[in-house]
Amino acid sequence: MDDDRGGASRRTPLAASEIAVTPVTNAKPPPRSETHERFVPGHYPSELEEEFEVSTGASLRLRPIRGDDDERLVAFHQRLSFDSIYRRYFYEHPRLSHDEVRHLTQVDYVDRLALVIEDGEELVAVGRYDRSPNTTTAEVAFVVRDDYQHLGLGHRLLDTLTNAAWARGITTFSAETLYTNRDMMSLFRHSGHTLTTSVSRGEISVRFSIDPAERDESLAPPKTVSSD
Repeated sequence: MDDDRGGASRRTPLAASEIAVTPVTNAKPPPRSETHERFVPGHYPSELEEEFEVSTGASLRLRPIRGDDDERLVAFHQRLSFDSIYRRYFYEHPRLSHDEVRHLTQVDYVDRLALVIEDGEELVAVGRYDRSPNTTTAEVAFVVRDDYQHLGLGHRLLDTLTNAAWARGITTFSAETLYTNRDMMSLFRHSGHTLTTSVSRGEISVRFSIDPAERDESLAPPKTVSSD
């Protein structure tokens, strides 16, 4: 199943996420100093842009979020169902505040990266990671508009976030999701990464190494077609 709704704890609406795994001791991403030489904070990473087709035949576009996505993000949030919002934020959150919109759309593309998938001018999915200060761990989160779920968008966002995070010196993703969010757990379990999970008060905490050498490609879903 491919429902890519995630949940974040009440402590921060942008750090909602889904699952995680134990860091691998031999993981060796680029050193922090080298990372900041290669990736300038605030510089838009156009190399992450991609067009692809899904099973319905629709052509969608994945790209990093921009500061001028504020109105599109508000419209995207308003089209989410109650269930999708609850799984993402763990509480009722029908509207994004001005401060939330600014925080969610203005990222440095290194320690904080957000990706969107758009169909024409409309956002239909958002994924992001937020690095914990002075660590190589980042929390990851996704939300997909209800009418675009089960098309593999969560897998594509996770793959792109994973590759980008590893290149930027992050070694581990973590996430929180509701125990009842079976679709999100399925997304992580079929990502090819080994998960470490714990359960408390109806929530699942997940951690996983994003070392590409440790990924089991046999567990990953087939790729959707990228457009030239």
